Amino acid sequence: MNGIPNEERQRLGALLDHAPQKEVMDQIPQFFQAEIHNLVSPPAEKPEAMGMLVFNMERGVCLEELGDFLETCPAVKPFDVILANELDDGCVRSGCRDTTRLLAERLGMNYVFGLEFIELVNGEDPKGFHGNAIFSRWPITRAKILRLPEQYNWYFDRQRRIGGRLAILAELDVAGTPVGVATIHLENRTHGPGRQAQLEAVLAAAEEMFPGMPVILGGDLNTNTFDGRDKDAIAEIAGDEGLQRRCLEDVARWEGCLGAAAAAGYLAVPDHPIATRRKPLPPLPACRDSVGERHLDLRLDWLLVRGAQVRESRTISTQTEDCGFAVPGSALARFTGRELSDHNAVWASCALSK
Repeated sequence: MNGIPNEERQRLGALLDHAPQKEVMDQIPQFFQAEIHNLVSPPAEKPEAMGMLVFNMERGVCLEELGDFLETCPAVKPFDVILANELDDGCVRSGCRDTTRLLAERLGMNYVFGLEFIELVNGEDPKGFHGNAIFSRWPITRAKILRLPEQYNWYFDRQRRIGGRLAILAELDVAGTPVGVATIHLENRTHGPGRQAQLEAVLAAAEEMFPGMPVILGGDLNTNTFDGRDKDAIAEIAGDEGLQRRCLEDVARWEGCLGAAAAAGYLAVPDHPIATRRKPLPPLPACRDSVGERHLDLRLDWLLVRGAQVRESRTISTQTEDCGFAVPGSALARFTGRELSDHNAVWASCALSK
């Protein structure tokens, strides 16, 4: 995806002082491009079930370690498709690399990337692109970018960005069987009804694009059960074990997007209350982890499956202490950080219905 010189990026960003995001984004064709890169030949045999992985990679900052994790962690295998969130292209914070392309080449997978945001804070960024991706061992026959209804204007955030949340929808050719997939990133800086409106737009687009196909949607749905901007609500939840349980056990009750998916015939995976996101919090007496830092456990990352049978699912920790499988001498074995990503990964085996 072609970059934009920083001077032009800043000029376009300044328009947001007086213009809505959509008006500015309409001037930037990259926001609507779904460039398909079919790099590899398909597997020789059709799998009995597809291994589906949802993974928010936190900008791809720990790219070598993430590659080691995906290649050596037994719990993520086998995977045919990765529905990925938060990958950089040309950002100083992640080594100015196209993290999606490099990961696809390392894993031997096809991919399509969608531009979520253009970062404006660091003028040294060669491109400042940040977005989501679908990786597939099977050919990607077509793909489209779906811009989601805006629930928050990120230009006025401390991160200062052009853009907004999106989904990438793609059709895969799985040994002659068409399968619809999508990677989704819903807004955290909004309430449940805002996320429901965004997911309903994805469900409608999937209905139109994938008629009669097995459909597997997934990603970081940001099902906090609260508005991510509401610091008072976060503090209240952090101090109340009953409210904390709703972030793990009662998510579907508080998040209408999951109800909307169920009404459209989708099964939400995983169906057991395990955290997929560790949200750091200021030091307080309760909820401390092993290194004494306070965090809130959230269930944000999901697979939504229709027309396929979920045989097995699991949530895989990305904390360094749980990476005992790392190969000696590898980047992962040398890694001294606390976690590869602030999200865990979600895996499921999905058998395609006949």
